[in-house]
Amino acid sequence: MTVSKIIQSILAIKNTKDAVIAILGLDSVSTITDLIEYQSASKSRLTVKIFCAIDEHIEQLFASQACRDLLQTRPETQLVAIEGCQRVKLNQGALIIDFHLGHYEQQLRQIPVSSTHLIAHWICAAAINLHSIEETLFWQMAKHSNDSCDCLISDKLPVDIQQELYKLSQLVGFNGLNSSNTDNVPLMERQALRAQQLSQQAPYPIHAVNSADEIAVIGGGIACASLVLSLAERKQKTAVFCEDSDLAQAASGNRQGAIYPLLTPDNNTLSQYFQQAYLFSLHRLTSLSNQNHAIDFDLCGVLHTGHDERSRKRVLKIVNGHHWCVNIAHAVTAQQSSGLAGIDIDETGIFYPLGGWVAPQDLCRASLEQASRLSDVSIHLNTQITALEKSDAGWFLVSNKQRLGPYKTVVVANGKSLTRFEQTKHLQVTGFRGQVSHAPTRAKLSKLSTVLCANGYMTPMNDALHCLGASYIKDAANLDYSPQEQVDNLHKIQQSYLNKDWNRDIDISKHSARVGVRMVTRDHAPMMGPVPDLEAIMALYDKHQLTPESRKFWQSNAAPVHNGLYLLGGLGSRGLSSGLLAAEALAAQICGEVMPISTDFIALLNPNRMWMRKLLKGKSVESGSE
Repeated sequence: MTVSKIIQSILAIKNTKDAVIAILGLDSVSTITDLIEYQSASKSRLTVKIFCAIDEHIEQLFASQACRDLLQTRPETQLVAIEGCQRVKLNQGALIIDFHLGHYEQQLRQIPVSSTHLIAHWICAAAINLHSIEETLFWQMAKHSNDSCDCLISDKLPVDIQQELYKLSQLVGFNGLNSSNTDNVPLMERQALRAQQLSQQAPYPIHAVNSADEIAVIGGGIACASLVLSLAERKQKTAVFCEDSDLAQAASGNRQGAIYPLLTPDNNTLSQYFQQAYLFSLHRLTSLSNQNHAIDFDLCGVLHTGHDERSRKRVLKIVNGHHWCVNIAHAVTAQQSSGLAGIDIDETGIFYPLGGWVAPQDLCRASLEQASRLSDVSIHLNTQITALEKSDAGWFLVSNKQRLGPYKTVVVANGKSLTRFEQTKHLQVTGFRGQVSHAPTRAKLSKLSTVLCANGYMTPMNDALHCLGASYIKDAANLDYSPQEQVDNLHKIQQSYLNKDWNRDIDISKHSARVGVRMVTRDHAPMMGPVPDLEAIMALYDKHQLTPESRKFWQSNAAPVHNGLYLLGGLGSRGLSSGLLAAEALAAQICGEVMPISTDFIALLNPNRMWMRKLLKGKSVESGSE
């Protein structure tokens, strides 16, 4: 049988409510279109994890006419052949397809272990990478599978390969649909593998909520809106508490924001995360637009150039440091940069072809509107939460001498006010003031056709205005308009592209600008996960530090957290690129699902990471230290 027929038979025979199916190999684009159709007919939530080697077959598949045809009707299915997990959510979030690209076993080792949302069925497709078939691969498959999981093998494979796959399936305890294998040894082995990985995950804890009660989310910007949508797709009831008179009034209120990844020459963990997150942001944006939400955006590409000798060397180092997928980034000549921008640039650089700009307010509103269509969402404006109080019944939110709640689950996603609360005040995240200037378009400026990024940035026009900026001032005393920062923003663009007629057309004399605060972490990664209990961490530190067992203790014991309290923030200046996947991962964590990010990414994003990095190395720490 084909993979599509196997999936159809699974959905027909078994109760697939919230089921997880995993496939080794992707035969054709029709597998994706069939999944969309079958899930829609079944009316139940379905997660499908497709493991694909990055080889000639998958590259040809992604470039095929069938894939392009699918993109015409479902633009949110854009895929890029880079290593890692790319999540695609279809049918209003009821169908999740995780494309795990790369070596099968390596991808499986990077998936965080879940104790509840385990794989129910494995399918070996005809396109399975035969070089990856090993016993160790099947044990990793078993580690992420429930005890009654079966493994179905495509009859399109050669008979000898089918036999080899069947033997490996039996070895690790997978059952056929009608089998009654009761051998407990394989089950004990997979449980041991699970326990081993859970111990390795301990420093960066993953906590699910054992409650279907309403979830309180404090905030009103892109972090809050993205999280509420991801929760609503899981039918979670949410209450949003926003201190402003309307949504997206702080850093998410800019007219335009750029979407493009942060890349490093060595393509380190941060760079890898940004690529996966950037692709999910593009997926989410095009999906909302395809569902008729009004969002101003243009995926016109982003052109990144240097502005002095040092920055040009940096750009060149990024270009030459890694073999980038051309859909992520590629080098451009001085002549090509001018052609892409539509104006005279005359600088070599990097072009991000899938990137562009979006109106953040529109994206916030669309996310919350879509969330309201899917679940129960209440929004409380002009409600400033000043304190969080824990009780046996849950968390109370203090606002204007009122105690709201209790809530079993609370998420702090309030941007510039992340560190307002006693439980979050020590988090290593800093506010940076940013003023974005607005300039009316003119004849030469109107030809700009891509986002420019150098010393400053500039966007193509929207509503006859261009955005340029932005200032970057740590712990600013106020958020008042600054004439000096307005001039500085202009000079950044003019100094980035010297002696160009078009940038002499930029007019900032009307003093039109917007000021906000971006919360920035030292390592430039967002913060996502349970709020660390620093008092408990420091108490354990005082007990265990400077002993021979210190590092071992922190490596194998779960770091203390405030139960039921989560954080999403520290998105910095590229929150549109990094924040939406972090929100999706947090919603998955809260609901006990496997997150669409690797264990390395979980460690990168965890709010306790600054302390844990030191503790895991046996170094000294202080509360609030970095």
